[in-house]
Amino acid sequence: MTSIAIRLSRLHFPVTSLGPGHRIGIWVQGCSIRCPGCISMDTWNAGRGDTTVESVLNAMAGWLGEADGFTISGGEPFDQPDALLAFLHALRTRHSGDILVYSGYPLETLPLQRFAGLIDVIISDPFDAAAPQTLKLRGSDNQRLTALTPLGRDRFTALATERDNDRPQLDVVFDDLAGDAFLAGVPRRGDLLRLQRLLQNAGHLAGTTQDPRQP
Repeated sequence: MTSIAIRLSRLHFPVTSLGPGHRIGIWVQGCSIRCPGCISMDTWNAGRGDTTVESVLNAMAGWLGEADGFTISGGEPFDQPDALLAFLHALRTRHSGDILVYSGYPLETLPLQRFAGLIDVIISDPFDAAAPQTLKLRGSDNQRLTALTPLGRDRFTALATERDNDRPQLDVVFDDLAGDAFLAGVPRRGDLLRLQRLLQNAGHLAGTTQDPRQP
């Protein structure tokens, strides 16, 4: 099953802003939902990032001994259900850490029975830029954090609360090859555009991956 194709945007370790502990962040490529105001417009295009589940696992192998868990986002993981299933099965054979998956689909529409025991926590429902943003790990308060296993309930109950905007919400990741900076996490509403303006006002060339559409 590890030879199955998967579209991948990026990997990073450690990620500390998308769940408890030091996590491996997996961002898949391709999203058919495309919520207005999404901060990850670069992950929408499904025509790139082709690789295999085996290649992704090999790229992560050196981090497994230090990782506490995994966060899978995108893009939309459930737009690649067969690849996601194969990837999660392989993770379960290699690591006992918790697995958090983000999805923009409503919880009731997801094929969770097919993924029973493979996902500990899911954050579901589309991002709504018109909704408040007061909850941890979520871009808008309509999104639901649902624990699916005892491990998920144990590790994430404390995170199903209001966010603390006085604490850091993002990990800063530098791509030495491309010269880009990537911010992993769930920023406060408008933070990316404010950062872009600050950099531009300081004379830097700066852009973001945020969708400019607003409701």
